[in-house]
Amino acid sequence: MLILGIESSCDETAASVVKDCREIRSSVISTQIEEHRKYGGVVPEIASRRHCENILGVVRKALDDADVKLDDLDAVAVTYAPGLIGALLVGVNFAKGLAMASGKPLVPVHHIAGHIATNYLTYPELEPPYLCLVASGGHSHIIEVLSYTKFRVVGRTRDDAAGECFDKCARAMGFSYPGGVQIDNASKLGDPSEFKLPHPKVAGNEFDFSFSGLKTNVINLIHNSQQKNIQLNYNNLSASIQKTIAEILTKKTIKAAESLGYKKIALAGGVSANTGVRATLSEACRKHGFKFYMPEKSLCGDNGAMIACQGSYNFLAGITADESLNAVATLSMEDI
Repeated sequence: MLILGIESSCDETAASVVKDCREIRSSVISTQIEEHRKYGGVVPEIASRRHCENILGVVRKALDDADVKLDDLDAVAVTYAPGLIGALLVGVNFAKGLAMASGKPLVPVHHIAGHIATNYLTYPELEPPYLCLVASGGHSHIIEVLSYTKFRVVGRTRDDAAGECFDKCARAMGFSYPGGVQIDNASKLGDPSEFKLPHPKVAGNEFDFSFSGLKTNVINLIHNSQQKNIQLNYNNLSASIQKTIAEILTKKTIKAAESLGYKKIALAGGVSANTGVRATLSEACRKHGFKFYMPEKSLCGDNGAMIACQGSYNFLAGITADESLNAVATLSMEDI
């Protein structure tokens, strides 16, 4: 079985061909990071225009690299939610046209489900059910993966996502976009014990996150020091931020696994590339006797392989769409 996956939810135009659900035959990514860096973040209008310019070439190269033709494909999978609406529309409309012209089934894929699926590409033995922490610039979720196509969200952020907290703290320190990577690099040179940062709590669901208070605390700390003409050690502050976010994510995930009876924990999303988060959650799983899975770093960011992989399982489950498929900016995993 050969599935073409197309991803365009943010600032990467990506396409991939995956064989039999877990074998990557090709993966092509056209990133816009350098263009958006001068604005300090993704500009939706620019992202959409670049997707329009790049998508044909990216898909064509993915097919060529995999040495397959359209006729060889079993289906075309595409990210339809969530994400930047203009960016999503480019991928969805291209995939719809390609599927219609080639007579292939069209398979809709939820972006977060795609991130979870990166673990299947890294671990051939991994099968549901298990618990997955999905952390990225726009999402922080603890998700029960009940099957390859059924999910239940047991914890989520009430405000900022972990990746958003990283990026906004980095911006306050004057780091360039994307800020999470800059904090990760700086933290390797710093001492995390200099700054004692808060672990925000929320009422209600014990597995929910909140990162707004942490972000505000860091920004106020930086602004106050600037007003007093005091130079903070940003390597130490970066190390403290990374340590705090990693501890918050890990503590909630381990608690959820213990409460729900899971012995397997996976990590996914853009923040899964963060060395502090990877190390902290991995060590906690080792101490508690949980089997831990995390994707290769090359698969942590947005890519077409994750969409093709999840699209393969959706296709096998009979989840397809027709020409009425539309992009959706916001869509819960439980509303798929």
